Amino acid sequence: MRRRVAATWPFRPTVRYGTQVASALRTETIGGIIMLLAAVAALVWANTPWADAYKDLQKYEISPAWLGLGHMDVQHWASSGLLAVFFFIAGLELREELTHGELRDPRDAALPVIAAAAGVAVPALIFLAVSAGEPGAARGWAVPTATDIAFALAVLAVTFTSCPAPLRAFLLTLAVVDDLIAITIIALFYTTGLTWLPLILAVGLIAVYGWLQYKDVRSPWIYVPIAVLAWYFLQRSGIHATVAGVALGMLTSSKETPDERPTNAERADHALRPFSAGVAVPVFAFLSAGVGLGASQLGGVLGDRVALGVIAGLVIGKFVGVLGGAWTAVRMGLATLGEDLHWQEIAGVALLAGVGFTVSLLIGGLAYTDPSQFERVTTAVLIASVLASAAAAVVFRRRTRLRASGLKES
Repeated sequence: MRRRVAATWPFRPTVRYGTQVASALRTETIGGIIMLLAAVAALVWANTPWADAYKDLQKYEISPAWLGLGHMDVQHWASSGLLAVFFFIAGLELREELTHGELRDPRDAALPVIAAAAGVAVPALIFLAVSAGEPGAARGWAVPTATDIAFALAVLAVTFTSCPAPLRAFLLTLAVVDDLIAITIIALFYTTGLTWLPLILAVGLIAVYGWLQYKDVRSPWIYVPIAVLAWYFLQRSGIHATVAGVALGMLTSSKETPDERPTNAERADHALRPFSAGVAVPVFAFLSAGVGLGASQLGGVLGDRVALGVIAGLVIGKFVGVLGGAWTAVRMGLATLGEDLHWQEIAGVALLAGVGFTVSLLIGGLAYTDPSQFERVTTAVLIASVLASAAAAVVFRRRTRLRASGLKES
């Protein structure tokens, strides 16, 4: 009989336990679940009698004058600071796709790249059509263009247990290209009051980071202060600081070493992905997703053409854009559909691309400064993400049954 060991307090996690937690956080499923739980917790809190305390937490200001960053509350620190880590990981993934993945071969890259581009254009057009005539609505055209890579991959892993590797690669590449387009949109269309000196310093530091990576300098103690300063000066320049994350991630070397040591990109991913999945994205989700779900709030969403444009853009626009873009690319001979891919599964991914969440909320906050409008947009993003996930789950469950029975029809 095994002897029971009494639990002691305080609990002191061992190194092995910490390693296991970090390993779990490197999987999309766990990261997506944690983000979902954080969003649910925010929704629950925001719909209790203590909702004002949640709002106070969001707007709690942490902006020492000596930093020179202006008024930065907790929510802004999450969107500009923590999400920079998330976008750094996205940059690493893009670099990996360009070096070793689907984007290395232009013909292989054509299918997800064209699908991603169409999946950005069509939702934007649908949003503009639905919201036309509403004052200031056009500023949010980019809200329904983004796909949440962590959430989407988590839904895929849970609902499509027999998912073929090429389909997962298609979704990953699609989402990575989507993130690159989204961060480009943020840099070009959501930058106000550009200040040149901090921008020049930020670009110089990013260039130094890239040069050191090219020279295969491996010490993280050199890169961390450069990255932090690059983020700081870019934030001061007026450009959203998450752009620094993508730029630094893409410049991180994935060059293999003769002695088969982990590359700089692999080491950075190994170190930062658990923080991104377990802290950065969930904290941002928690601080952004807390909206009222009472009858009056939901009625406000259904009566707001901006919010309806977001829902239509994500649920309908993403599906039409991604599936239509992929079909057009194959039809025109620009790309081929892999042997282990089926149009029903591509359709499921197209539906899943409507999960906008993280990046959609980020762009929504940049587009609409009015708190009530942003809350309606946030509610619309949440509704669209739930609808898109549910629709994709239905498709993937059917494909799981068909694959289990050995049927391969498209």
